[in-house]
Order: sequence, then C-alpha cells, then structure tokens
Amino acid sequence: QLYFVESGGALVKPGGSLKLSCKAHGFSLDTYAVGWFRQAPGQGRAGVACIRTSNDGRTWQIDSVKGRFTISRDKNTVFLQMDALNTEDTALHFCGAHSSAYCSGWKDGADFPWWGRATQVTVSS
Repeated sequence: QLYFVESGGALVKPGGSLKLSCKAHGFSLDTYAVGWFRQAPGQGRAGVACIRTSNDGRTWQIDSVKGRFTISRDKNTVFLQMDALNTEDTALHFCGAHSSAYCSGWKDGADFPWWGRATQVTVSS
C-alpha cells in the first residue's frame, strides 16, 4: 500500500522554526519529484516548494519563503526546514509526489497524484 506519513507540525511563536518530514511507504521516492504544499484557512491548496529527484536535487520555492524555507530529501523522506516563521505561514501542510522526476505544475499541484494527509503548522504569539 502506497502512503505518506507527515510529521513535524506544531504551534510555534513568530520567528521560530520547524522541520516537517514526509516519509513514503510502499514505494520508492527516488525517481519522483516531491513538493510541499499548504492550505490556509479559507484558501485553496498552493505549492510552497518542490525538489527534483535525488540524482538532480534542484529546488524551487515561492517568493514568500525564499531565504526562510529549505526543501531537501534523504532516501524515502523529504523535509521542509522552516525558519523565521510568521503568522502568514499558518496552514495545513501537505507533501505530494509528482508523476515524474520533474517539478512541472508544482505551484498548483498539477500532476501530483500521491498526497499525504497533512500536518498543521500554527504560528501565533
């Protein structure tokens, strides 16, 4: 059975840090690009960052998290290191695996057929 287990979400104060993990079970992530996405209250799901396969390693992030968030991967787990968090980062965070080795369509989740169940990140003083 193919599924993801996400972890690392929590309540944190502005300026704090979290590291999210997304571990795949039932298949190898090696040949697939993987993205992190988030859904804030009352909004749709949107891409945060994407990383190509382990052999490539290239990454993309949305402008609002550049310099603060870092996506990385190690074997069957993909991470999102989140620093300098602010209240606008409050959202459900999901990981998703692309249908290929590339991050095409990563900003809206197109061509991402496999999804995790989400972990909640809340930034509040």
